[in-house]
Amino acid sequence: MNTENTPMLRANSLLKNSVMLKLITITILMLLLLIPASMIKSIIQEREQLNNETTNEVSSKWAEEQLVNGPILTIPLTYEYEQEDKKYLTTKYWHILPENLDIDGNVTPEKLKRGIYEVVVYKSKLNVSGDFIINQKPDQQNLKAIKYDQAFLTIGIYDLRGIKNQIKLNWNGKDLKAKPGSIIPDLIYSGVTISVPNVKELLSQTIDFNFSLDLQGSRNLSFTPLGNTTVVNLKSPWPSPSFDGNFLPDEREITEEGFTASWSVLQLNRNYPQSWIGGSHKENLEYSAFGVNLILPLDDYQKSYRSAKYAAMSIALTFLIFFLVEVLNKRKIHPFQYALVGLALCLFYVLLVSISEHSNFNFAYGVSTLGVVTMISLYSLSVFKKIKLSMLLLATITAIYGFLFVTLQLADYALLMGSLGLTVILGLTMYFTRNINWYQLNIETE
Repeated sequence: MNTENTPMLRANSLLKNSVMLKLITITILMLLLLIPASMIKSIIQEREQLNNETTNEVSSKWAEEQLVNGPILTIPLTYEYEQEDKKYLTTKYWHILPENLDIDGNVTPEKLKRGIYEVVVYKSKLNVSGDFIINQKPDQQNLKAIKYDQAFLTIGIYDLRGIKNQIKLNWNGKDLKAKPGSIIPDLIYSGVTISVPNVKELLSQTIDFNFSLDLQGSRNLSFTPLGNTTVVNLKSPWPSPSFDGNFLPDEREITEEGFTASWSVLQLNRNYPQSWIGGSHKENLEYSAFGVNLILPLDDYQKSYRSAKYAAMSIALTFLIFFLVEVLNKRKIHPFQYALVGLALCLFYVLLVSISEHSNFNFAYGVSTLGVVTMISLYSLSVFKKIKLSMLLLATITAIYGFLFVTLQLADYALLMGSLGLTVILGLTMYFTRNINWYQLNIETE
């Protein structure tokens, strides 16, 4: 039985010899390979989410991010109102902020491990000092009494579990002890309270205060600028801080040995007064906070995810080399061989994220690149049957991953680098294929 002209053989011959059909097949194959590339992105996101969950779990046991807010001097006021021939009394709180507030702190970071994940926590020693001047008067309308004998200070601390020593505040030369909890939760939800004596005797005088605070937390340490003038100085051996909040440092110095930073904030820089009645400025207090994040250098999961976005480019350029070798050197390459090469390129990203979880990103990138490039280059020897062509492929793939590595390091210039690189690649492709007559080109059998 003559099977030379069966439909299957004719289709196979057409696939082998038609450049257009082969190009369409390669394009479809490349699009199909974007499916596992997309799945790899999901794996990276899942691992990153697991890392974040681990970080939150460790932080919840050590102490969360910390916001130091205070001290705020509060004096209860009694107002008398009349309604329907009945008189009733109500208590309001008069809040007074410090004239000067100075905070000097040392922040010592630590790395805790849970499984393969690292979590950045810290211990801090803060020295807080300043002064109050009570030279204003509250709203006099319907005012019945000013209870100076019930005055108290509130120091807001976001996570009280981070307090490591008793807080003793020196108030005008007298040592006072703090009690847990906030009496003014509408203004400060979490904190400690300190009753202060002899406030009435100190009216219009400068009342000095100071206290030390041993506080531990996770990732972030922030402050609220409550003083008429607030000065914060921080020092830490952490080499990669991220300053955030409503104010950036006026001065900063970051080296491999750590960082120093100082802020100076005036009353005019924030949107609340030095004294008021009630809890109406809670949101403004929170909005004015500033501080520092102790972050790990550019997260490996972010880098891995960004590199996976270039999967289509890596696959397309590698397939382009195979296709040009096929049509220009008359080497028949089966779609299955294209598929194996494409899967090897996708495997690069799985290797990258898995190895980077146990080492640094640069080492993981080097090992993954070496493995995948070596595998494809050795495989191409049996496909191309010419060492020269395999060396060309080796140089091309190495250049692709080298270009990708540089792009990942220059996060702020990634778009510029990517666009310039793709322009150069397209230009080179157009140059090397400029003399090909695509209408007369066939893949001939040797």
